[in-house]
Amino acid sequence: MATGPDPAGTRFFCTTGRGLEPFVLREVRARLGAKQVEYVSGKVFFTTSSDLNTLKRLKSAERLFLLVKRQHPLPAYPRHKEKTFRELQRLVHDAPELWLEALSTWERLLAHEAKERTLSPRTTAPQGKRAGDSEALIAKKLRTEHTLEEPKSLQSGQLGKEREEEAVPGHRGLVSQDPLPGIQGEAATAAGTKDPGSLTFRVSCRCSGAIAKAFTTQEVSRLVGVALMKQFGWRADLRRPRLEVFLHLSDVYSVVGIPVLRVPLASRAYIQTAGLRSTVAWAMASLAEIQAGAFVLDPMCGLGTILLEAAREWPNACYVGADISDAQLVGAGDNLTAAGFWDRVELLKASVTVIWN
Repeated sequence: MATGPDPAGTRFFCTTGRGLEPFVLREVRARLGAKQVEYVSGKVFFTTSSDLNTLKRLKSAERLFLLVKRQHPLPAYPRHKEKTFRELQRLVHDAPELWLEALSTWERLLAHEAKERTLSPRTTAPQGKRAGDSEALIAKKLRTEHTLEEPKSLQSGQLGKEREEEAVPGHRGLVSQDPLPGIQGEAATAAGTKDPGSLTFRVSCRCSGAIAKAFTTQEVSRLVGVALMKQFGWRADLRRPRLEVFLHLSDVYSVVGIPVLRVPLASRAYIQTAGLRSTVAWAMASLAEIQAGAFVLDPMCGLGTILLEAAREWPNACYVGADISDAQLVGAGDNLTAAGFWDRVELLKASVTVIWN
């Protein structure tokens, strides 16, 4: 039987853009009542008993993970790879109970959300959109939106062979061509994993520092994937895995996690055309300390991303956006209409000039 979050709290971490760590620190404390909050560059670690719906409200974070392991950096032996390989295998073999506990928590979170979704009355999305349309929109945006670096993955059946992947424009990383199943599908089947051998997975890996110079991400992913198959009987499947395992190995730490959501927190269903990165837009809006009844002007609004984030988070204010570009204003208008905010934000064609005496 599905139950809610553990009252004692669960250990999570978020990835975040460089410089946004203070915003995530404040947000997880304020929204989630998080404890044991700490951070390193690009990651914020915390403990909370919040449910999945509350976790999804985070605005300044990129992705959300269940923490499986966090430890000191692994040693790299370029001339003796077998030593490093043994260290990598120990990530799995030394404490298998941590993996099983994280898997159980992941399934409990998804099953609890599925139960709440079944019991809750359906709500109508703005502009007549169905709930499934939002997931389809996000999946499409993931191929075109500027995202943080996405790691390479372990391929099903051919662990030694590299899978063809496509580069995202304006994006330093690579992302699989195959669509990923939505969170609704995961939640519907989360409680049904009784046989460990029926669980499909893939390993995504990021390496930096000394270990990145000595080994490729494919070598690391393949070795960890084989260790997981031998330890738990899981089956590798890159195309449509039920579970993703994330590793980040650097000179500072070794982190292993399980993504809680397939879609990054930074991908907003209510933003049709991305302009400024949504997490940055939210952070900038939060710095304005918007109060009820305030008048908020974005003099160079572009596609209106800051206004969208502000209007959604602080709805009891008056918002005006201005831009000199007709194309940008058209895009901003489309975004506002798609989000159902057209009556809450005014757009003006105007130029901001400074006259020096």
